[in-house]
Amino acid sequence: MSDHQKIHPVAHDVEAPHTPRAPLVPPGATKSDGAEQYPPHRRTIPVTHARPPKRRSCCCRCFCWTISLLLLLVIIIGAVIGILFLVFQPKLPKFSVDKLQITQLTTGTDNSLNSTFDVTVTARNPNKKIGIYYEGGSQISGWYTDTKLCEGALPKFYQGHRNTTVLILSLTGQSQNATELVGALQQQQQETGNIPLDIKVNQPVRVKLGKLKLFEVKFKVSCRLAVAMDSISANNEITIQSSSCKFRLRL
Repeated sequence: MSDHQKIHPVAHDVEAPHTPRAPLVPPGATKSDGAEQYPPHRRTIPVTHARPPKRRSCCCRCFCWTISLLLLLVIIIGAVIGILFLVFQPKLPKFSVDKLQITQLTTGTDNSLNSTFDVTVTARNPNKKIGIYYEGGSQISGWYTDTKLCEGALPKFYQGHRNTTVLILSLTGQSQNATELVGALQQQQQETGNIPLDIKVNQPVRVKLGKLKLFEVKFKVSCRLAVAMDSISANNEITIQSSSCKFRLRL
């Protein structure tokens, strides 16, 4: 060929309109064909749900109300007792055994010991505004160690404010095993010169505050005596060397 084909570069016309190229992904498609599809990355935010308020059961409410009422009642009772204490200033009664005399001490045919004691008891009410009613059903007894020798009762009476009452009480009783009991009393008297005796009192009373008579309560008195005598026999002179009494109140 004489004339060689010549390739001339075609100049690009910058003023020619631009024809857009077809997209790699067809319209309506999200990814190229054959490509593995992945879900879009999204941030997960935990959702917090509000819990419904808990409802208290009926039993729980009843229990709370009961406890509250009991506490209120205790507070009211405590306040009333405190006011009464400040107004009346209560004091416990005082007891003492001032005299003791054996009027009978004989041995029976069944080996029992019959004894009668005359006991002089002094009861004192030190309160200015409180009276004491001594009710029936009382008991006073004389003991040697664990053996009851005799017993009796206090009379019913009213003791006013700051009053002192002297009672002469007769206590009678019968104890078994007289030989052993009299032998123990004589041995105690010879070794120590005195005999320990206990006088115990169980007395129901009612307290009077002003014009108000309260419910019945019981008190116990236990007096420990040390008595001296020349011999263990009836109508013998007895001297009380020491006496101490303890008072306990029980509702």
